[in-house]
This record gives sequence, structure tokens and C-alpha cells, in this order.
Amino acid sequence: MAKINFGGVEEEVVTREEFPLSKAQEVLKDEVVAVIGYGVQGPGQALNMKENGINVIVGQRKPSKSWDKAVADGFVPGETLFEIEEALEKGTIICYLLSDAAQIELWPTVKKYLTPGKALYFSHGFGVTYNDRTGIVPPADVDVFLVAPKGSGTSLRRMFLEGRGLNSSFAIHQDATGKAQERVVALGISVGSGYLFKTDFKKEVYSDLTGERGTLMGAIQGIFAAQYDVLRKNGHSPSEAFNETVEELTQSLMPLVAENGMDWMYANCSTTAQRGALDWWKKFRDAVSPVFEDLYDSVAKGEEAQRSIDSNSQADYREKLEVELKELHDSEMWQAGAEVRKLRPENN
Repeated sequence: MAKINFGGVEEEVVTREEFPLSKAQEVLKDEVVAVIGYGVQGPGQALNMKENGINVIVGQRKPSKSWDKAVADGFVPGETLFEIEEALEKGTIICYLLSDAAQIELWPTVKKYLTPGKALYFSHGFGVTYNDRTGIVPPADVDVFLVAPKGSGTSLRRMFLEGRGLNSSFAIHQDATGKAQERVVALGISVGSGYLFKTDFKKEVYSDLTGERGTLMGAIQGIFAAQYDVLRKNGHSPSEAFNETVEELTQSLMPLVAENGMDWMYANCSTTAQRGALDWWKKFRDAVSPVFEDLYDSVAKGEEAQRSIDSNSQADYREKLEVELKELHDSEMWQAGAEVRKLRPENN
């Protein structure tokens, strides 16, 4: 692994230059990679591996929309698409990509097929880290590791098709065969990772749960809503409020931040914007830091995991979820956003 200095801290990473696809193909040439679940991460990872020459099969319940999607994506029933138990039997590496709640439910079945020498692959540290709540304790004679792409399965697939890579973390929980390191890195390259950085299961799930609830989704929606509401209360139109809150950020500024960093953005904006940003960013940091402290503490105590398990395992979970999602969808801000997006030049 290469050693790279990240802001003064040296870390080990794996790049595609040192571990090319050809090496991944060699490592995995005798493996049957069984992707269990075809929902969020499953399609992107399975298709990317398939197109990278890896022997991939999919295990999915039939009948289901996910089964039909796998067929539409080119997986052939009886050849590369099977009922879950048959895929578990055939697979030498089990990619356990169901939702966290579904992983708990299916675990007794999965465990039966984890014979010595197989590997159990996750894209999230949830089940193993919170095993006192999930019951997911793998047998000692199988490899257990994860590759966690830093983005959605949709992004992973889209970037793969564009010839790009999505950065991923990887971790080894159990090395029963002595081959866990090469197996997990080969899989990480095969699913389309740009580079791989090392972590462990606990750190992966702690950072992931914090990020999803924080700057990736929860906090950013809260900040959007707060600024939008203030502008609207002070007489600004929905289109103006949305453009100044969301559209300029996502369409103009964040692509530049992604390319060059926020430090570059501060150095390359108007002096008025520069002055305001420098004056206010620490005030926002200080205001939200206690919320992030509470959030991380809740994650570390397992409270967020338990809330997720309790909520997502309820029989009427989908119905309740639709109500919450509808509230977001029907809000004035995102209805205004739908109209703004229609007006983008590329949509006309």
C-alpha cells in the first residue's frame, strides 16, 4: 500500500496503479462472488464487477421488483441469477448487501452457508459492530471484510460508466484464510473504487452514521430549510430563495469546491463574499458543533443503530416512511426546486 500525507497525517491507501484490474481479476479468478440483495448498492457493485470480468451471481427473492430489475440488467435466471439460498450455496464470497434490517432477518439463513474458507463481504460495518443488537456474529473460519464506497450505488455505477472511480474505505474484521487482504482489495478495485483507504468496521459505521445524519443529508437539509424559510419570511420569492439557498451552491460552487477545495473558493470569490464567509463560518461551526457532539455520542452508544433497527423492522415501516418522504417532497422549497431544475439550459 502507498503512504500518502493527508494534511500532515500519513495514511496507507491502495491505488489502481499499484493494484490494477488485471491483478484483481487474477486474485478472484477462482471465486464465485454472490451478491445478495439488489436494492441500493447491489446493482452498481454487481454490474461493475460483471463488466470487469469477475464471476458474479445475484441472489434475490422471487417474485420481486428487484428480481425483475436484475433480469433487465442482464442477469440470467438459472445462470447468474438465483433464489437467495441457491446463490449462498454457490458463492465463495458472499456480498451481503441487503438493508441493515433485512440483514438481521436473513442472518440465520446466511450463516448456514458460511462454510470454512468462504468470505463474507459487507459495504457497511453496522451488522458486525452492533452485533449485540443484530446477532450477526460470523463463524471464525471465514474471512470477514468490507468495502464501503463513499457514495450511493447510483453514483458508483454512473462514475464507473464515465471511466471514473468512487473512493472507498476497506476493512478486515477477520482473516481466516490468510488471503483476506488480497481478496478485499481485489473486490474494492473490481466494484469501481478510485482508491481505497483503510479503516475498521467500527470507525466505518461511526463515520457513516454521523455523515448521513450530518453534512451529507440531515444537516444540509436542515441548513437549506432554515435559510430558505428566513428568506421567504422576509419577502423573497420562492425562486429567489431556492436559487440563493440551493441552486447556486449545487450547480456553481460545489463543483468548484470538489475540484479545488473550499480554501480555493475563498481565495477566488468577490471581496464582499470573501469577507462575509470569513466572518461567519466560525459562528456556524460553533453553533452546530454541540449538535454534532450529540450526534456522534448517540452513534457511539448504539442509540442510532437501535432506532434504525426498531423503526425499519416494523410491519408498517414503508407506509410511515412514505408519509415522511411526502412531507419533504411536497414542501415549497423542493417544489420550487423542481421548477428551477426544469429551467436549466440542459433541460430545454
